[in-house]
Amino acid sequence: MSFDLKLSVQQESQNLSPQQKKLNRLIEQIEQQKIQLAAWQKAQAEIQQQARKTLVPIYTELHDILFQQLEQLWNSLQRYDFSKADIAQLDDKIQNLAAILKSSQVLSEQQKLKVAQIDHFYQQHAEHTQAKKHKKKPTIESHDPTETYDQHLNHEQAEVDLDGYEYDTQQYEVEREQHRLNRQKQKREQAQKMAEQSLKTVYLKIASIIHPDREKDESKKIEKTEMLQHANAAYEKQDLFYLLKLQIQVEQNRGEAQKGLSNEQLKFYKLALDAQKQQLDSQIDDIIESLNWTKQEKSKVKNFSNPLQITDMYKKLEADCAELKQQVKWEKEGLKYISRVKGLEMLLENGAL
Repeated sequence: MSFDLKLSVQQESQNLSPQQKKLNRLIEQIEQQKIQLAAWQKAQAEIQQQARKTLVPIYTELHDILFQQLEQLWNSLQRYDFSKADIAQLDDKIQNLAAILKSSQVLSEQQKLKVAQIDHFYQQHAEHTQAKKHKKKPTIESHDPTETYDQHLNHEQAEVDLDGYEYDTQQYEVEREQHRLNRQKQKREQAQKMAEQSLKTVYLKIASIIHPDREKDESKKIEKTEMLQHANAAYEKQDLFYLLKLQIQVEQNRGEAQKGLSNEQLKFYKLALDAQKQQLDSQIDDIIESLNWTKQEKSKVKNFSNPLQITDMYKKLEADCAELKQQVKWEKEGLKYISRVKGLEMLLENGAL
């Protein structure tokens, strides 16, 4: 069974109302979305497979180099004497490296443990600084890095004032992202609820109109039986869009198209279609989200002015690989300097760490 996706051509010739034209445009948009969703679903596995093949090995190499930098800087901080300004630079660099690596999925368990210990040390350091500002004595847990922490404080011979503004900014970013996710979840739940209510309403109305047991004409009875089978299948699949199109067709067959849809019908169709459109948007967004491999890339996608296309993801994957390869090259070069005391001192002197 097939039928026109928009309101009938006959209605088109009758100068549709602005509301009916908006409804037609919405139906066209949803049809395009369904095509886009199918294309994204098909491309998702292929892009992920390509990312695992090309991007993951580069990430693994990069994180290994960053870990070597972290370990080398941490060891240098404990072994050698540095000025207060140099210690501040080293602290900042080590904190940044630990922040990057603590969520890494490619490090060994031993490397992850080392990163966690260093990150724990700086969390205690931040608590110590905040407590001093409020003239409170911090509670330091019994932990191997604590011994290093005491040595570190003695080594500095002065209080290091960590940048509290950066900490607050990070906390603000976390809260803002959580608020965005909660708002997105709420919108999806509302759309799902609206879609479920509309689904049942539309299905029951169709069933009451076309139930074959009420039809005496055998040819029409067969036709209605087929339509009801389609309606049952759509209801089981929760395909609201198909049921709405079917309802429009049923009403057209009854001659209601001659007098046009009522404002109440148009309002209901629009609300239901809006819910369907939002669900499709969410499904496509989820796929795109799954194809972004870093927080930075997810941020870029959120700020992207135009909707991303599948070809954009392939181009982005290629660009990301090239960018990461360049970063690996730079970080390798940096590791050469960090591994030598004189090289590290030169970086610190020029503020290039």
